Order: sequence, then structure tokens, then C-alpha cells
Amino acid sequence: MKVLLAEVNISEGTDLEKVQQVKEALMENGDLELIDQNSDKDHNRSVFTYKGDPKAVLEGTKRLSKKALELIDMTKHKGSHPRMGAIDVVPFIPVKNVSKQEAVEIAKEYGKYLGSLGVPVYYYEDAATRDNRKSLVKIRKGQYEAFEEKMKDENWAPDEGPFEFNPKAGATVTGVRFALIAFNVNIDTEDKEVAKKVVKAIRGAKGGYKHVRAIALDIPEKKQVQISMNLTNYEETPIHRVYETIKSELSRYNVNVVSTELVGPVPAYALKELLQFYIKLNDDFEVEQIYM
Repeated sequence: MKVLLAEVNISEGTDLEKVQQVKEALMENGDLELIDQNSDKDHNRSVFTYKGDPKAVLEGTKRLSKKALELIDMTKHKGSHPRMGAIDVVPFIPVKNVSKQEAVEIAKEYGKYLGSLGVPVYYYEDAATRDNRKSLVKIRKGQYEAFEEKMKDENWAPDEGPFEFNPKAGATVTGVRFALIAFNVNIDTEDKEVAKKVVKAIRGAKGGYKHVRAIALDIPEKKQVQISMNLTNYEETPIHRVYETIKSELSRYNVNVVSTELVGPVPAYALKELLQFYIKLNDDFEVEQIYM
């Protein structure tokens, strides 16, 4: 049995009726397992995480995308999370009996489909066609608002779809990557500068942890600030190491952690490390002991 996972990020998190319509399109055939659905009003973003046979995942992602493009208008989108398109980023992750190359083929078949709908598409990570397009952060720099100008530069010719700015849909990034952990830490201050200083201490691009991508976001509804992170390799940079560093850095400003969020699925091995660190589990603990 082959299992492929997709974690699709769309730029809608406030109109839950629209999010529901997108979900219904995704699950229409009944051949996918929806692992997690997360909608954030402040981010104005929803993330669908699902798995199944690679072909079923591909077809479901096409249905989701068609509906999202129909419902989302990027000219009206506002949110605190970086984004460049209605369907912002679509990573495929091999889970069981699926090679990286097979997953890349699925990503590229999906990219061709989306391009045929008039959306500029860029391949990243293991599907990247250029070294300077491996990083989502680099592709998405400037966000949606910068893409009209970017599309005048030959260096920004998309891998699929038209080489012209699409105001309603924006652009999409898709590819294949290692299992990523989306980890957010909410802190008890409205001072975004504190969060930015902590981000600088942990973010790989700023000399922190190599496998941490981080930004500071406002959460006005809660009168808090969020340190929003992607941990791109939990084996080399485990959750607990990043969390303990954040707490240590916050103590310099007399600021505390209010809560944390794990968005989407979390590999069992990452949870095993958390348990071993915080409650000193013996090494003979097996991930198979974690169940739903």
C-alpha cells in the first residue's frame, strides 16, 4: 500500500462557509483521510492535511484547488501570515512505499494542472528546477503585493502556467519535502519587537537553528504576539530544544509563554523526543505506544 500526504495552505481563514466548500470538494470521492484542518482568522489562512493513495491525493488536490480558485479573491485578502496566492503552498510528503521521485512526479503533474487554470506555479524543495527556488521563503519574498512587479522580470518566469500576474489567484508554490512541523508560541505581550528579537535568536537565516524558519505575528484578538515557526527537520532540531531556547530568550524581557500550537500532523518520533525530554522516558519506549 502506498501512502502520500499533502498539506495544502489556502488564503482563507475567516469565511468558514468558503472553507467548508473547499473541504467538501476535497473529500468528494471518499478515498482520502483528512488528518487535520486548521483555520486561523488572524492569519486568514486554512491548512488541509490529508493522505491516501498518491493518485487519489493528486485528484483530491485538484478538486480542492479548483474550488479554492473559484472562491478566493487575492485582491481582497488581508492576513498576518505571509502569502502569495489563493492556493499558497502545496507540499507533498512521502509517507509509505512512495519514493521521493514518485512524489515529485505527482507534484509536477499537479503543477501542470494548476498552470492550465491560469495560475503561475513555482516548484520548490525536492521538486525545484533551479537552486534559487528551493526555498519557499525566497520564492514568496515580497508576498502577493510584490508579484505584479516580479512578473516583469525574466528571472521570475514560472515553472508552469502563464508568465503574467494573475490578480485574483496570485501564484502558487508546490513541491516535495521532509515532514515539517508547524509550531507556534503565543506570548503575553503586544510588543512585537520582543518577538522579533526572539525570532532573531532562533531563526536559521539569522544564525540560530539551521532548521528553524520563524516570524513574529500580531494576534490582536488575544492581545498577544506569536512566534510562528516551521521546523524543517525535527531530527536535527527537535521541538523541545527550540521551545526551551524561546523561554530562555523571553526571560530577558520578563515575558512568558501563554500557549503553544502544533498545526497539522506531527510525526510520532518527534513526540517521542518531547516525552523523553520532559518526563524522562526510558529509551525502550516505542512510538507504536502512541495511538488514537
